[in-house]
Amino acid sequence: MAEAAAGKQIPYSWEGTDKRGKRVKGKIVAASEAAVRSEMRRQGLVPVKIRKQTTLFSSGKITPGEIAIMARQLATMMASGVPLVQSFDIIGNGHENRAMQRLILDIKSSVEGGTSLADSLAKHPLHFDDLFVNLVAAGEQAGALESLLDKVATYKEKTEAIKAKIKKALFYPIAVLLVAVIVTTILLIYVIPQFESLFSGFGADLPAFTQKVIDISLFVRTKGWIIVAIAVAIGWSFIFVKKRSRKFRELLDRLILKLPIVGQIINKAAIARFARTLSTMFSAGVPLVEAMDSVAGATGNIVYENATLEIKDEVATGQRLQRAMQDTELFPNMVTQMIAIGEESGSLDNMSAKVADFYEEEVDNLVDSMSSLLEPLIMSILGVLVGGLVVAMYLPIFKMGSVVG
Repeated sequence: MAEAAAGKQIPYSWEGTDKRGKRVKGKIVAASEAAVRSEMRRQGLVPVKIRKQTTLFSSGKITPGEIAIMARQLATMMASGVPLVQSFDIIGNGHENRAMQRLILDIKSSVEGGTSLADSLAKHPLHFDDLFVNLVAAGEQAGALESLLDKVATYKEKTEAIKAKIKKALFYPIAVLLVAVIVTTILLIYVIPQFESLFSGFGADLPAFTQKVIDISLFVRTKGWIIVAIAVAIGWSFIFVKKRSRKFRELLDRLILKLPIVGQIINKAAIARFARTLSTMFSAGVPLVEAMDSVAGATGNIVYENATLEIKDEVATGQRLQRAMQDTELFPNMVTQMIAIGEESGSLDNMSAKVADFYEEEVDNLVDSMSSLLEPLIMSILGVLVGGLVVAMYLPIFKMGSVVG
């Protein structure tokens, strides 16, 4: 199967009989039907039926969440005594994402060829960062790969949980505002013109508010493409500059940290990731100075990343971690005091983990609070937009009714 993993991988479903004559079935990813038969025979199975599997899950994208799940599955299987190569085989053949299947089976093939797991993972830097690779390498060197994989899995799960919380908090208001824009646009393009033709027969001046809405409707219908073009140009320029300019990303990250509510969430999330990564690396036996590079990359904010690299430089010259963190003026007093206690008691990993737990809970609470605050605010905005248009269209009718009365 090492050769199969190197070629184009195709999902197959198979049926066969085992040594006792019992009917068994399963799925496997291989380069050809012959490779499937060979693998089945190697496992003591007699092939009965093999067919290519058509699947809708052929996405070429591998998400961090899938990497976290893979780490947890590996940790669980190795804790149960399943050999590493067989663990990769089971996980890869059972995965619905074709890209993830290819990745896992490629790693399996590399490990079967005699390459260490850490080096095999390092061949895929887009999916396995330095922290992941360094922890696995430490586990292999110490003979505690099972324990380190469990730490990696826990780390990935917690960091992904924070990201998911923040995305969830931001998705709802963005979705509602997008719906508000779509509804407003439909009213301006299709509904307002109907009222405009009705009002043209009144022979009287329209209220200023109504006339303004009609003017906006006319502009959207005749020159709306200008608004769309400007919005697309601004969005494309923003993404282009953000990808290519570190200074722009740093400016953006600084501005985000100063935003009300959202800034607090990002601040606390960065501190939580800093502490969680520090705890995970230190408990794995990685020297503090070396660990700071992975910690910097894991914070998710350039401001905290730069501060962490400054901390690394100070610690490398003999400065205490607590003092170096205080010098950045980014970390709350509670965090630095907990780190100081950890340094003095020789339990820096445990104290960092407690800091991470505390700030992860703080992020959860802030996200829930923000959702509660934004919900009525967004509904109010939606009501003002749609309700304002409706009122503007009915004002002339109310005016006409009062004149007739």
